[in-house]
Amino acid sequence: MLIGELSRRTGVHPHQLRYYEDQKLLTPARGANGYREYGADAVVTVVQIRRLLDAGLSTRDIAYLLPCATGTTPELEPCPELLDALRERLRGLDEQIDTLSRTRRALRRYIATTEQQTGPGQAPTPSARDA
Repeated sequence: MLIGELSRRTGVHPHQLRYYEDQKLLTPARGANGYREYGADAVVTVVQIRRLLDAGLSTRDIAYLLPCATGTTPELEPCPELLDALRERLRGLDEQIDTLSRTRRALRRYIATTEQQTGPGQAPTPSARDA
């Protein structure tokens, strides 16, 4: 099938499909006319890619994990270093969550301190340095 048909069947724009090819996630054949020709299995592969992206994985992660994926869910079959890669991604997410939590606590402290000085819901009065 050509890229337009794959796009129609998966709901993924052709430019995204070309990006997946650039990232080595899809490997179409080339027809005599130079057009990309995708096999029927490309539909499942694109669905897998989209679902893995929705799980927060990068295309680099997906390139590594895709050979372990089966079905459209996708199910990840045990293959070398699969769990290590997933655990590393989870560690990265945990670090981001910790950073965001610290930032949220700091902002709440600033808000609370400012509200104590001005009263809740009131705008602070301009200071001399604001003038």
